[in-house]
Amino acid sequence: MSKEQSCVLKAWEVTVRKTQQAKKRANSIFGTVSVAPQTDDDTTTTEDNDDDTSTNQSSIGELYHAERVLPNGDYYTGQWYDSFPHGHGKYLWTDGCMYIGDWYNGKTMGRGKFGWPSGATYEGEFKSGYMDGVGLYTGPSGDTYKGQWVMNLKHGHGIKRFANGDVYDGEWRRGLQESHGKYQWRDGSYYIGEWKNGMICGKGTFIWTDGNRYDGFWDDGFPRGNGTFKWAEGSFYVGHWSNDPEEMNGTYYPSGDEGNLEWDPKDVFNNLSEYKICSGERVPVLPSQKKLSVWNSSKRVEKPRRMSVDGRVSVGVDRAFEKMNMWGSESGEGAADIDSTTRRDLDAEMMRLEAEGFIQSLRPSPAPMRLPRAGRKQGETISKGHRNYELMLNLQLGIRHAVGKQAPVVSLDLKHSAFDPKEKVWTRFPPEGTKYTPPHQSSEFKWKDYCPLVFRSLRKLFKVDPADYMLSICGNDALRELSSPGKSGSFFYLTNDDRYMIKTMKKSETKVLLRMLAAYYNHVRAFENTLVIRFYGLHCVKLTGPIQKKVRFVIMGNLFCSEYSIHRRFDLKGSSLGRTTDKPESEINSNTILKDLDLNFIFRLQKAWFQEFIRQVDKDCEFLEQERIMDYSLLVGIHFREASVAGELIPSGARTPIGEFEDETAPRLSRADVDQLLSDPTRWASIRLGGNMPARAERTMRRSDCEFQLVGEPTGEYYEVVMIFGIIDILQDYDISKKLEHAYKSIQYDPTSISAVDPRLYSRRFRDFIFKVFTEDN
Repeated sequence: MSKEQSCVLKAWEVTVRKTQQAKKRANSIFGTVSVAPQTDDDTTTTEDNDDDTSTNQSSIGELYHAERVLPNGDYYTGQWYDSFPHGHGKYLWTDGCMYIGDWYNGKTMGRGKFGWPSGATYEGEFKSGYMDGVGLYTGPSGDTYKGQWVMNLKHGHGIKRFANGDVYDGEWRRGLQESHGKYQWRDGSYYIGEWKNGMICGKGTFIWTDGNRYDGFWDDGFPRGNGTFKWAEGSFYVGHWSNDPEEMNGTYYPSGDEGNLEWDPKDVFNNLSEYKICSGERVPVLPSQKKLSVWNSSKRVEKPRRMSVDGRVSVGVDRAFEKMNMWGSESGEGAADIDSTTRRDLDAEMMRLEAEGFIQSLRPSPAPMRLPRAGRKQGETISKGHRNYELMLNLQLGIRHAVGKQAPVVSLDLKHSAFDPKEKVWTRFPPEGTKYTPPHQSSEFKWKDYCPLVFRSLRKLFKVDPADYMLSICGNDALRELSSPGKSGSFFYLTNDDRYMIKTMKKSETKVLLRMLAAYYNHVRAFENTLVIRFYGLHCVKLTGPIQKKVRFVIMGNLFCSEYSIHRRFDLKGSSLGRTTDKPESEINSNTILKDLDLNFIFRLQKAWFQEFIRQVDKDCEFLEQERIMDYSLLVGIHFREASVAGELIPSGARTPIGEFEDETAPRLSRADVDQLLSDPTRWASIRLGGNMPARAERTMRRSDCEFQLVGEPTGEYYEVVMIFGIIDILQDYDISKKLEHAYKSIQYDPTSISAVDPRLYSRRFRDFIFKVFTEDN
């Protein structure tokens, strides 16, 4: 026997032992399996199905019972349909994980029970491979959760019983306590009230076992704001609570002549530090991360994927054949050595399946998509000699002075007077300096701060560190001016680190912002995930001398400041008139802002994110409608996760199966990556609604006979993407000029296609369009 034959024989023996062990293990867990009797049309036995010549035991499309020991050692018994588990069945992985329940086309769907080798179990509803619906999870150490799930995460109402004896009964959101709930510690003390991101936050009551209680506001697990501490014997303390002793103040009221006069409010904080919120156990391996053997092609000698003359990767019939050959021999030579007759038969079978709707079109798109040409870093550096160099110096001096002199915000509850448009501070900046301002090399100017307390509170609300804010805008690095002004004639400047954008403002826009400032403040405070653009400061520079020029500007967050490079940018309004880019194809790059009629995708968000997206867009549009704002848009940035070396975008359906050749340097976001991101709270900091969100983009094609079709027809071609989006340009109210524009354009064009319309109609049209472009990923 040759050395090569000996190696093949040893490999075969290992495979036999592996499958026999898996079958014994499966029988010991599932019990003896009775296989459904064969019909007259089915001449092969169940055992013969392990041979690659009998993959299609029953004619495709029939539901039958099967027992399979898979090539990798996994075991399945149950109903089978068209090469996939379908119906009710049991699946045992070689690592000891097990699922018993309903299947649909190879995915866990319906009711079932999933078990881990650690002893943990989940029993309840599944959807597309995820724990989704109502179910009970029991951890290996005794933790239990019974309630609602969305995509493997606790989401909705549920009761969590921790192994240490603590119990939480209330609302959950993306795996953490949120909204309203009750947490009871094992000693009997409990808190009932509002929660945020798994922490006590908002208004609530804490009651100790000795009868003492605190009623009031909380932040990050401790009293913060107005509150009352009451003893069981009737004494109470009323005041403003804070971890900072300088912010703490209140009054003690004893119940009788004698009281606890030596009591210190710090005692409450020291006591509460002992009451920790139990984080509980993490699910070791999520059910959706468990791959079925049927998803993988047979192992074979790897060779690079064939490239067509135009650089496209071949992902058509070859991939389909691998799927049909998934029950083939482990030597893997069948895929490489089939003859031309077999290939023609396979091609004919694939065409038949495609025609009958069993398989979607496997042919690549006639016009493959490529990564857009990378644009240069945006903006021209404002160096000495630039026409706006002095203006930049004035701006930096003013912000350094305004932010540096301000005291920290004590409370986010502001008086009505803080929003008064007349609430502004003028400061003179002579070149020689004053008692309050430094000397500088620019000409004399005046600096105005509009509503400084409000914007200081906004920066705190948005978690902007004052030192970092000053360093970004006023550091050693110069600002960058964007190459051309916006449609309104305003100029835009970017900080060197891309975190902040500065926009010059017309007087009318300044008035609109000041008019709506109180409503804006209340809105962004009430809705943490608002998509509305963030404002950090409103200022004015007035040059002294004969010119007396005033330059007003607002400082905003730069939506596209991200760790991901932005490959495509879209500005979406929901109107069609003039909503295409005016640049030729050769000049379009990754920095080009495309418009509604340039959009060729539908964005599919995961269920929990999509529900949050709908709620937030509705709330944001209602706010803008109430403030009589129109002409705003949703700015969308897309980062494509997968591309070939040649720069061609790789559809998610064309991804190389597990175990085959992959370009390790190519960025990708697999389903397991998404699961991991969602299941690990420490990684949520970089993901929020509208920020670094994983999604799938489905390519669309517009009909040639419909010139102004806003949303194209879906093609079934998907791309893994990371999305960044937000609502911008919210300072245009429906004034007389816009009403005249609407009347004039309505004579020439369809009134529903133009941008300048009544805020109520604009809001309705905007939402109708956005909810067609963004959908739930099923």
